[in-house]
Amino acid sequence: MRIIVLGGAGKMGCITVQDLAKDERVDEVILADMNMTSAKAVSDYLQSPKIRIQQVDINDTENLVAALKGSDACVNATIRHTNLQVMRACIRAGTHYNDMGGLFFVTRKQMELYNDFLEAGLSAVLGMGSAPGVPNIQARYAADRLDSIESIKIYDGIKPPPTDEPLFTYSVPTIVDELTMEPMVYREEKFVACEPLSEFEDYWFSYPVGLLPMHLSLHSEVATLPLSFKDKGVKECFFKINYWGMSKQVVEKIRVLADFGFGASETIIVNGNAVVPREVMVQLLSGYVPPITSFLEPASKQPPDWTKEIVTEVKGMKDGKAFTYRLGTLTCQGALPTGVAPAITAIWQAENRIPAGAHPPELVIDPVPFFMELEQRQIYTQVTHTSMI
Repeated sequence: MRIIVLGGAGKMGCITVQDLAKDERVDEVILADMNMTSAKAVSDYLQSPKIRIQQVDINDTENLVAALKGSDACVNATIRHTNLQVMRACIRAGTHYNDMGGLFFVTRKQMELYNDFLEAGLSAVLGMGSAPGVPNIQARYAADRLDSIESIKIYDGIKPPPTDEPLFTYSVPTIVDELTMEPMVYREEKFVACEPLSEFEDYWFSYPVGLLPMHLSLHSEVATLPLSFKDKGVKECFFKINYWGMSKQVVEKIRVLADFGFGASETIIVNGNAVVPREVMVQLLSGYVPPITSFLEPASKQPPDWTKEIVTEVKGMKDGKAFTYRLGTLTCQGALPTGVAPAITAIWQAENRIPAGAHPPELVIDPVPFFMELEQRQIYTQVTHTSMI
């Protein structure tokens, strides 16, 4: 089995590469990236004979298709703006596809390629990271056990850092977008845009995460779950997170920059030069990301301190009784589910366990076997439910 990871030298892609290289079902992992310095650093750190690094330019279509050919599945760990072009390249190359999310709007466009993948006899799983990904499958578990669904509420709780040091927990461009773009929620059979960092509530997570302030954020789960379970009458669906795992003070500083126009994507002229404010801000903030190796499991086998719990609460009816399911997936390696989930999915795709077409995770990933695979990686899911007559 050969699997290629595009952006394999990135923050989450390197975790996918590590997980695939450790899996006995996988024979070869192609770490594909533009940055060969980072790719070599990841490869040298992991020291696996299965890993082969390859320079790939996603914007060079022929180069991309050539790189994809011969691989059983592709994990796209690059920025969401590449999702559609990589999907089309996978169709040409005859390679199964999955990614870590499209931040709602890109995911909806990706769904339009369902028939293209179906006709090619290939599978695409859209938004198969930590979140989106795990919450979709948590919701599927509950939906399979309910006759109707009133609400799907997702809480992504990340243990905040011990200091106010400005460190980003994952992709700077993605966090900037989630911080500045209007989050979408589903209410009364309609998608509604809300204010960024709004609708705060305190939520109790399992130990050692604890009580955290949660707010709305734009995410792909909301784009698909209400439609996937529309026949069960879903009335509400939202996604909330706690400052993206950063301190409140750091997020407020970034908000100030955005409020003063540094989040704008329109080109402006400065001293005769064309400048995009958002690109300047992202470039400056990119220096506040931990080194690549800090995202990987060290040789000591002690996980990095990225503690988080992803919780999905699903409220509905079964046999005339009201039920609330709570599924919590807890790890002391918080960054890892984002890279591990697509690795598992790529293996399943290579084994032809996923049907052809472009799908959200909740329609094609069997929850119990998936949670069992996470458990093998010390990522544990606990299910509780309460009922009222």
